[in-house]
Amino acid sequence: MTTRHTPVEEWFLAHGLPYFVAEERDAARAGLRARRLVPLVVLLVLVAAGAGALLGWATKTYTAGPAVWITIMFLGLLWYAATALHARPILGFALSRTLGSLRYLVPMASRALPLLLVFVTFLFVNAEAWQMTSNLRFGTLWFTVLLMLGLAVLFLMTRLPEEVDRVDDEVDDAFVVRACASTPLEQASHEVADDPSIDPQDHAQVDGFERWNLILVLLVIQTVQVVLLSATVFVFFMLFGSLVMEAKTQLAWTQLETLDAAPYLSNVSVSLMKVSLFLASFSGFYFTVSAVTDDTYRRQFFSVVERQLERAVGMRAVYLATRDRD
Repeated sequence: MTTRHTPVEEWFLAHGLPYFVAEERDAARAGLRARRLVPLVVLLVLVAAGAGALLGWATKTYTAGPAVWITIMFLGLLWYAATALHARPILGFALSRTLGSLRYLVPMASRALPLLLVFVTFLFVNAEAWQMTSNLRFGTLWFTVLLMLGLAVLFLMTRLPEEVDRVDDEVDDAFVVRACASTPLEQASHEVADDPSIDPQDHAQVDGFERWNLILVLLVIQTVQVVLLSATVFVFFMLFGSLVMEAKTQLAWTQLETLDAAPYLSNVSVSLMKVSLFLASFSGFYFTVSAVTDDTYRRQFFSVVERQLERAVGMRAVYLATRDRD
């Protein structure tokens, strides 16, 4: 039977906040019980280990095994989160929000990429970088890219909880009125702000499933931004390399006997793709670290989702205050 939600709960679901709704939180808790989660994890480990060992044996690349194992485990847990843990609204909203905000990618890239490209280009026009990456098997390169992405996510996880704590500490009457504008709780926010017996800060602290809901939304949005910036760097080096890196130069730098080049495009080779992919993944990791540690990049990096974070925290405070009052 389909659960009927109030307009406010529908707003939460549409904006990637399913765990702000009690029924969705209960369903997620049920999905995290050991009797449901452990069999899935065991099955994924067995499938991933078998696939990784088979691919590693077939390609004679030992690092292909861990790369396949990580990929299968990630995809399996992602499927379980989207279904049993009711996290599909989180993923759907985060992706749509990011893709709908591509216009912000241009100013972000204009600030982050120039100095980054100057730094990374020195690695690109370097014989050792070409020789190293051209000798990497695709399994090893795949594992390296996953490692860079994992480190970037780890750095984001150290920063995003601080953003949530900062926002919920700022909640007051003016905050909730501003946050709830043009939402189902717009009128209720004015009532809460005008009621001297209600302090919005009493309902502002976000914890438990709701806290992780906010962190996951922010994490997906920021990770997609890093991937898009990395893809921009990859395209730049593919175009730049196809123009300036002659086939003779690539052969001399890679010390290969022949190049696996595209038809009619002798400069576009597998070696060019490998070095571009490696430097693009390194650039994504480097940019993430800069965005977390450098105040110059931090505000620009988090500005895309700051408004959404404030709305979610303000809406939740008014929602809880109104429910308690009633």
